[in-house]
Amino acid sequence: MKILIAGLGGIGQRHLRNLVTILGGSSDIRAVDPRVNIPVLTDKLQVEDGATLQDKYGLHVYPDLDAGIAWHPDAVFVCNPTSMHVPTALQAVRAGCHVFIEKPLSHNMNDVDGLLQEAEKAHRRIVVGYQMRFHPCLIRLKELIGSGKIGNILSVRAEIGEYLPGWHTYEDYRQMYASRQDLGGGVILSQIHEMDYLYWLFGLPNTIYALGGQLSRLELDVEDTAEVLMEFPGEQQPFPVSLHVDYIQRPPSRSCKVLGDAGMICLDLVNPAITVYDENGIQVESLSYPDFQRNEMFLVEASAFLAGIKGQAESLVGLQDGIQSLRMALAARESLASGRVIRLER
Repeated sequence: MKILIAGLGGIGQRHLRNLVTILGGSSDIRAVDPRVNIPVLTDKLQVEDGATLQDKYGLHVYPDLDAGIAWHPDAVFVCNPTSMHVPTALQAVRAGCHVFIEKPLSHNMNDVDGLLQEAEKAHRRIVVGYQMRFHPCLIRLKELIGSGKIGNILSVRAEIGEYLPGWHTYEDYRQMYASRQDLGGGVILSQIHEMDYLYWLFGLPNTIYALGGQLSRLELDVEDTAEVLMEFPGEQQPFPVSLHVDYIQRPPSRSCKVLGDAGMICLDLVNPAITVYDENGIQVESLSYPDFQRNEMFLVEASAFLAGIKGQAESLVGLQDGIQSLRMALAARESLASGRVIRLER
């Protein structure tokens, strides 16, 4: 199998390491990146001294996408800045490649329908990289909700906050895609995982309203803080979901609390643990995952993608699902800019 990785930043190098682990010598992996001597990043996003990516992996790196596509890869991992995702994917699909697109799918809806049509016409598989669906706490949460463990859902509170300059200490945060409007940045899009798992759990919301903006002293031209209030349809009646996202918090926070009329479920996604309470506030289940390694999610996700393009069973976020979470994020940004409640059409 011939695999091309478009973009060798933190996530591109993570996929490179994982593909080497999964496939060993059974595939040919190459990449696209305009840089000449690319530093090696560790799993902890630290620069490895005295090495280049080309030397460490014997990696052939093309200077541009045209040259990489001319190699005729079987699959392309799209790991470049958000604003480049759809153009890169379109070129790959038109060349007959299967495509793995890192989240978010894009920063707007331009050419998204065209990508869907091209993929269907070419019978190519496209998935979007939402590895949080493989998190053990979220998997258990979905099971508990599906079993009716806490009864009818009344409200949900989710949060993700992390200090942006600490994401990639090897580079100037002001130049990162997450900081720049022209590259598709902003906390709502860059931290879109929560919207994806909320969609996975509850479907598409009816309405979205957001407050926030560029509120901190960070030097960026996109929103760094947002409170997003959504109404989901529910099985018996609509219920509110509130989502907080920011680029500011130290230490980081990532959590979810689901309240039902027969109990409550609390998740800590930084120090992975899930706790379930019954309607009397008595703890009835407590699970923790002290040995959980974040990279496990990426390994499972990449393995499922590779199995899928070989025609085997898989469970991944397809292009249609990736479009829905993108619609949610763009609606939140529209609300942030306009001050209006945005209704999502089904």
